[in-house]
Amino acid sequence: MDFNDTPEEAAYRAKAREWLEANAPKKRVGSADDLEGGGSSMAASKAWQAKKAAAGYAQITWPKEWGGAGGTPIQQVIFNSEEAKYPVPPNPFAIGLGMCVPTVMAFADEATKQRFVGPALRGEEIWCQLFSEPSGGSDVAAARTKAVRADDGSGDWIISGQKVWTTGAQFSNFGIVVTRTDPDAPKHKGISTFVVPMDTPGITVRPLINIAGQHGFNEVFFDNVRIPKDNLVGELNRGWYQVAVALDFERSGIQAYAGGRRTLEELVGFAKEHRTLWEDNPSVRLAL
Repeated sequence: MDFNDTPEEAAYRAKAREWLEANAPKKRVGSADDLEGGGSSMAASKAWQAKKAAAGYAQITWPKEWGGAGGTPIQQVIFNSEEAKYPVPPNPFAIGLGMCVPTVMAFADEATKQRFVGPALRGEEIWCQLFSEPSGGSDVAAARTKAVRADDGSGDWIISGQKVWTTGAQFSNFGIVVTRTDPDAPKHKGISTFVVPMDTPGITVRPLINIAGQHGFNEVFFDNVRIPKDNLVGELNRGWYQVAVALDFERSGIQAYAGGRRTLEELVGFAKEHRTLWEDNPSVRLAL
């Protein structure tokens, strides 16, 4: 298999390199551990996302009418690989742009898409995915979080339950939540998904700290959370289709490529530069 660029891909790579050299930061600001509280890392991340969006590099494969470039997956790979060479800020938008917002684009009505797609693409709003539950693990269809109609005739929904392992919930503005709206239906039926503003009364986000002391995951509690009826994504009781599409986006996603490669390259560079720190120190070698 030939992994070299075609002439068209080489031209695109040169164009991306030229833009990145002119626009990418030359010095890192903050880290992924410093995204909470709207600090310097978050400000830098949002500014970089907005700059990419304005140039058509935020979501290269998205249609132009939604702010993308109408490009190919390989063009996205090329841009990510070139972006990885620069000390760009952390990326808190990957889940939203890679899974949540594409699902909204596929199933929501026009007004909902007009409201949410642009701000997410420009980095103005961050999304999380509220799928996993303590009793279900990776079995999303085992969701117990329930949504019932409000009893005032408004058509709104009241959500109660718990989610777990929710990445980025602590700084997200919105999320897509999987709920059971028909408890009598078969397992993969009777499921519906909703857009939820994360500052809605009744939502509580609690951190899950990993063994490295990092706060990436959260558990999220819904205590009689009222959601407008218009926040339903797609058809009632057909949420499994939205879940399946979101997971397909996750499987095919390439958003995290640049950050993972950059982290590895920085670690290798650190080890080379500070060889004396680990050659004679078993604990540092183990950490590396």
